[in-house]
Amino acid sequence: MNTLALLSCVCLLVNPRVSTGFAPASKLSARDVRSQVSFPDRIRYAGESQLWSANEAVNGDILISGLDKKETPSSNITDEIIATNDDPSAATQQPQSTESLPQSQAEEEEAKPSFPLVLWRFSRPHTLIGSALAIPSISLLAAPTYKAFFTTRTLVALAYAAVPSLLMNLYITGLNQITDVEIDKINKPYLPIAKGDLKKSTAIGVVLAAVVVSLIMSVCNPVLSTSGLQVALWGSFVLGTVYSLPPFRLKRHPLLAAFCIVAVRGTIINAGFYSHALSAAFSTTKEAAAGFGVLHCLLNDWKCAFSSLFFGVFGIVIALMKDVPDADGDRIFDIKSFTVRIGQKRVFRTMKNLLVALFGVSGGALMKWATMSPTLGATTRRGLTGLGCLLAGYFTYKEAKGVNPEDSGEVYDYYMQLWKLFYLSYLALPLVK
Repeated sequence: MNTLALLSCVCLLVNPRVSTGFAPASKLSARDVRSQVSFPDRIRYAGESQLWSANEAVNGDILISGLDKKETPSSNITDEIIATNDDPSAATQQPQSTESLPQSQAEEEEAKPSFPLVLWRFSRPHTLIGSALAIPSISLLAAPTYKAFFTTRTLVALAYAAVPSLLMNLYITGLNQITDVEIDKINKPYLPIAKGDLKKSTAIGVVLAAVVVSLIMSVCNPVLSTSGLQVALWGSFVLGTVYSLPPFRLKRHPLLAAFCIVAVRGTIINAGFYSHALSAAFSTTKEAAAGFGVLHCLLNDWKCAFSSLFFGVFGIVIALMKDVPDADGDRIFDIKSFTVRIGQKRVFRTMKNLLVALFGVSGGALMKWATMSPTLGATTRRGLTGLGCLLAGYFTYKEAKGVNPEDSGEVYDYYMQLWKLFYLSYLALPLVK
């Protein structure tokens, strides 16, 4: 070490530019720069090891013991280098970097989110809220009167359906995240597994517990485990599994993926819970309850058919619009979504137009139907609901004007606005009775 220090001193004394302090970088030629940095890369000086490079010299940032662009007599430099080698304790007094210290403190102070918060994010709350609103809304639509909905029997049947349904929702969305970790690191790096807030093994345990409890509840109660509830839960389980899990992974095939979305968001949820409400809450005998099967409700009850069709189409819009900002990751991992196949602009424009048409046709039909309603109350409810549909269609069209389909952030914000319309649609659904 002493030999290296003495050699460095000789270099400093021989070089006339260095011996009088470093000249500003702007006044140095390339040859001068090379002459200043030709000695050993690292010189231990006053206990601090600095890496000198040509880039630092050009930028005028050569530092010796924290001095920036200051003239330092060579005699002082020599004395301090020798003093440092003679006093080993000086080498241990290395100053802390003033730039890295705040950053490291910020990283340490950043608290890791609690497990309940991570689990809430893992559940994909916007889908959970949609399911939580759908069940009471469909039950109220199925009720023979509004008053009949507000009974203990109805609320028990509603609660018994809501718990396993929300658990099944957690299973489906969680399974999709577990199988899409690498894709989510590109498309949705904020999700718990992709971000590193939730271990994959923990996530697997959560979804397994959720699906087991959900399926058990679908069959364990002789009164409340109706055929409609079983169709809703088991149908969602099967289609949600084959949608995400290899070797099926139907999400790679756009038509099959669309079928899964329409079946779950349309027929299975709406017809299943409609049938469950009639059987568990509003039937007077077991024989009557047995007659309210899912197929019977779809073919013989216009309210069930209307809600299944409306939300089936809405589900298609949400599912395909979701793929628009995910195009990059899907393309890399060979997920042949419609967005990857035909482009972000065409899918965005087509889904926007489809939703505008859905609101427009539904709103017009409801307003015309309102004029034929037998009571003033029904006329008012259906008329207001129809007007709300027309306003929602206008909002969908207007908000899409400023969205760039190839900007993932803008499309995602628009996509989340569609979920709000989805919620409002379920809240308004019972008004068409």
